[in-house]
Amino acid sequence: MARRTKTPLYPIKHWSHSSLVSFLRNQLAWYKRYVENVRDTPSTPAGIIGRSGHVALQHFYSGLSKEAGIALGLEYLRNVPDFEVQFGKAKTKSAQKKKRASMERDYLRAVSYYLARPPRHKVLGVEVMATASVEGLPIPLKAISDLVVVSRIDPKAVDIIDHKFVDSFSKSGARKPLFVIQAMFNYYTVQTLYGKPVKRFIVYECKKTRNADGSSQLKKYVLNFDECEEEFEVFHRLIKDASLEITRERLYLPNPSDMFEGENSFEVYKMGLAE
Repeated sequence: MARRTKTPLYPIKHWSHSSLVSFLRNQLAWYKRYVENVRDTPSTPAGIIGRSGHVALQHFYSGLSKEAGIALGLEYLRNVPDFEVQFGKAKTKSAQKKKRASMERDYLRAVSYYLARPPRHKVLGVEVMATASVEGLPIPLKAISDLVVVSRIDPKAVDIIDHKFVDSFSKSGARKPLFVIQAMFNYYTVQTLYGKPVKRFIVYECKKTRNADGSSQLKKYVLNFDECEEEFEVFHRLIKDASLEITRERLYLPNPSDMFEGENSFEVYKMGLAE
């Protein structure tokens, strides 16, 4: 008689910042990507430019020259196939070619802005991936930190650096909800990996278009974890509630208003692929 295997309580092995935000924004898109592991939704040009910028900075902070980092980021961008790009209204080959050229210009401009006067750090790790099991949370957390550096406010502690390439600066400051959620994931994973106090989550936003007034293209946001008691409490409650939510039987419904994946999730629902 064959042994019956026990169905896992949770359909995912861990939460990440991207999977949690995806679940909160569009649960059918989340189910498709993180439960069924189907990742065929094209990326936006802004997302590809951002990833290319991260490649450039990854190599720069690993010890390569600015020029080498920029070249490797550009190579990454050019190697993204057309079917992985969400071209929007650019339907013809010529229109898509122009869009690709525009993406390259935006990438080169943005990464050049950043590397004109790059922030300097005592770097301990670049593109640091780690998983952490946190007391009180039902599912492990997983995150990738752009940089882990020696903290300037405590040499025995570390700070986490995150880079974002944006069209406009964030108005909510360091306590922007998306920053806070990401910071919590990085806090626990870096603390587990390095075994040191984690003091701050620092976000550098690099604006892709030149400021007309000549002001800096970089904006720095600092979240001090010693001042985040309420944020930690809310984060724990959110992880627990989201984890409980994914254990119950449910129909996953699309969110057509989702500007990133609404159309795709509606098509999945229409064809009954998640039933």
